[in-house]
Amino acid sequence: MKKRVLLFLSLLFVWGASLLAQDVPEGVVAAFKKGSSQELRCFLGDKVDFLFNSRIVSSEREATLNRLSDFFTENKVNNFSVHHQGKRNESSFFIGTLTTTHGNFRVNCFFKMAQNRYIVHQIRIDKTND
Repeated sequence: MKKRVLLFLSLLFVWGASLLAQDVPEGVVAAFKKGSSQELRCFLGDKVDFLFNSRIVSSEREATLNRLSDFFTENKVNNFSVHHQGKRNESSFFIGTLTTTHGNFRVNCFFKMAQNRYIVHQIRIDKTND
């Protein structure tokens, strides 16, 4: 009986720790895997900095969605994988590789806490030489 209680508490602790470690919304990762700007809609802040090919554009949510839609139309997504993610205070980020029909892109996505959830406030997409 004592072993079952210890096992249960251990599993409960691991489950709780894994929930707290998920600071990057999984829906954002899934949207990049599908190449779907529309699935990103509910994760974007009112203003988003979008950096592509060393050009930064700070725009409203809808304009950012249009730019992402154009990018995904021109670059059909084959795969997306997250290589690194982190958290500090009220912000988090991930770095990943987006594999498309026109090559690989490094994606940096930065989040900030707003209304008790993480929202995207910056997306940076750079072509890689891989």
